[in-house]
This record gives sequence, structure tokens and C-alpha cells, in this order.
Amino acid sequence: MKKSTSCITVIVFLLISAGWVFAAGNGEGGHTSKEWWDLAKKTFNFAILVGLLYWLLADKVKQFFVGRRAELKEGLEKAVERKAEAEKKYKEYSEKIDKASAEIDGILEMIRSQGVAEKQKIIEDAERTARKMKEDAQARIEQEMKKATDELKMHAVELSVKMAEDILKRSINEDDHTAMVKEYINKVVIKH
Repeated sequence: MKKSTSCITVIVFLLISAGWVFAAGNGEGGHTSKEWWDLAKKTFNFAILVGLLYWLLADKVKQFFVGRRAELKEGLEKAVERKAEAEKKYKEYSEKIDKASAEIDGILEMIRSQGVAEKQKIIEDAERTARKMKEDAQARIEQEMKKATDELKMHAVELSVKMAEDILKRSINEDDHTAMVKEYINKVVIKH
């Protein structure tokens, strides 16, 4: 069936070719039999050439186009597969990017909250340190005041003793001195 279709196609092609040849004539009114005979030979030679080419090349051309069709189909299928894989990877990477963006946002929020907590902790530590420094300063002031007070008392006692000594030296004479020594000796000797 395929060969008969091919033969019919060749015959139709030859008839069309003959029509073209007649139409391409040089415009003269009539044609001689010799010209017709040359045309018939050329048409026959052309038909034999086309038939021979068809007989020699038909299977190879058919195989070429069948193979090419299979290659194109396979290439198209692979392209569809690669497109599906690319879309899958795109979705996967898109999801990863969205997830990473969400994680980054979470980390930034955590850093902000930790920063606020750290700021509060630093403020509390600074307040504690200031209180401690104030208490230490108050304690030192009190200690220095006590020391100064003690020194003043000691100095006042020394001055009082010196003043009393001076007063005694002026008011006690030698007889009073001897009486005081005897009285002291009697008290020490009698008690011990």
C-alpha cells in the first residue's frame, strides 16, 4: 500500500513537472514532434532518476526521519523532565530561602530581645555598683570622721593633761609634792 501511494505521488509529480515545462515554453505557437520527443525523454529520464533515488534512499530517508522524530521526541521528553526537575529545585530552593529568611528574622528578634535584656542587666549592674560605691564612700567618710574625732579627743585629752599639769605645777609647791608622794607610797605599800 505504501509503495502504490509512492508511485501515485511520483506520477502526479511527473505530470505537474510536464505542465511546468509546457508552460515555460518560449512563447512560440506550435511545438514540433522532436521537441515533444525530447520532452518525453527528459521526463522519462527524470522519472527514472526520481524512481531510482526513491528506491535507493527511501528507507534511509524514512529511517532518518523516524530516527530524527524519535530523537526529537526523546529530547522533548528530557526537556520536560529537566523542566520539571528545575521547577522542583526552584520550589525547594525557594522554600529553603523562605525558611532561611524566617530563621534570620527569628535570630534578629532574639538578638534584639537579648540586647534589651543585656541592656537592662547592664543598667541594674551599674545601679548596684553605684549603690556599693556610695555605701563604701559613706563608710569611709564615717571611718575618717571617727578617726578625726578620736584624734581630736586624744589631742583634747593631751591638751587637758598638759593644762592640768601646768595648773598643778603652778599651784602645787614642794611641800604638797612630798605629801602626795608619801600618800601614794602608803597606799601602794599598805595595799600590796
